[in-house]
Amino acid sequence: EYQGKELLRRFEVPVPEGRVASTPEDVRTAAEGLGGKVVVKAQVLTGGRGKAGGIKKASSPDEAAEVASSILGMEIRGHKVGRVLVERAGNIASEYYLSFLLARSERNFFGMMSAKGGVDIEEVAATDPDAIARVHIDPLLGISDFHARELVFGAHIEEAARKEAMALIPRVFRAFVELDASLVEVNPLVLMSTGRVMALDAKV
Repeated sequence: EYQGKELLRRFEVPVPEGRVASTPEDVRTAAEGLGGKVVVKAQVLTGGRGKAGGIKKASSPDEAAEVASSILGMEIRGHKVGRVLVERAGNIASEYYLSFLLARSERNFFGMMSAKGGVDIEEVAATDPDAIARVHIDPLLGISDFHARELVFGAHIEEAARKEAMALIPRVFRAFVELDASLVEVNPLVLMSTGRVMALDAKV
């Protein structure tokens, strides 16, 4: 996640301020530097971290160190946690899903967006397929304002987030193309109470 976010930051995609740590003491120091209220997230190459107890909030540096002690060393889907990402906590108003991937069979790029972020997209596809907006993008022509609008309005993204989301979508797409990625997934893409839209997680 932290590496994915570093990549997205290169393409001017807003991500929360955070620091990587491998000991509870380092987590305490990081939390102090980030203002005290933080989220501590296990850094492993697998999904389902939240459900496994690998993502926890802390309201002080001491609590952050305590939380880190329980996360560091735990195993999530066969992956042992050796590092955590400590991020400044904020108030989230809404969570969305955004991804770009390679559609090999159709020989083009495929974009997806949903107002139902924070959960497995496979689950959303199975239970509420209409909640996902989909666009095919010609690799030679690239993304246009039309594609961004189709994703945002097709996914029924609320008005407060639309302008920033439409500005952010081409940046995520540019990251996908220029990194020569097969998948760039932001889940969740969030609307903060401040009105900012940012990538709260990143899978590249």
